[in-house]
Amino acid sequence: MAVLHLLVGTTSGNTEFLADTISDELIEQGFETELHYEPELEALPTSEPWLVLLSSHGAGDYADSMLDFYDEITAPQTPDLSDLNYAVIAIGESSYDTFCQAGRHCDERLQELGGTRMLERLEIDMLQDDPEQKAAQWIPSITDALKAL
Repeated sequence: MAVLHLLVGTTSGNTEFLADTISDELIEQGFETELHYEPELEALPTSEPWLVLLSSHGAGDYADSMLDFYDEITAPQTPDLSDLNYAVIAIGESSYDTFCQAGRHCDERLQELGGTRMLERLEIDMLQDDPEQKAAQWIPSITDALKAL
């Protein structure tokens, strides 16, 4: 079974905590995970699945730990991600017009670069949702998608 790479986009640390929680749950279920807190595109294997956890900040900007990754996926010389299977958890606050904008952009951009979305994006509203509870309800979907690879 392939390793699931968790790419973590956080500024305040909430997304990091959520990624650790999801990783622990997946490991308990027999999956192997690797966490990337400041992911670099060239260091990530596209032949193994990714789970991107990305919070939006400011005007829908990528979290601080993913700014270099953003630059890499939007560079003029774009990578070919046709071997990639991925899923996105977008995190934001619904009081902003740019709710989950970074996660939505990343999801769309990975598809434009040839990646295959394994399942629909999960959006977490930090004003209304319990992030760990909402993610826990979503984990069966990601485990089913991983088993199908």
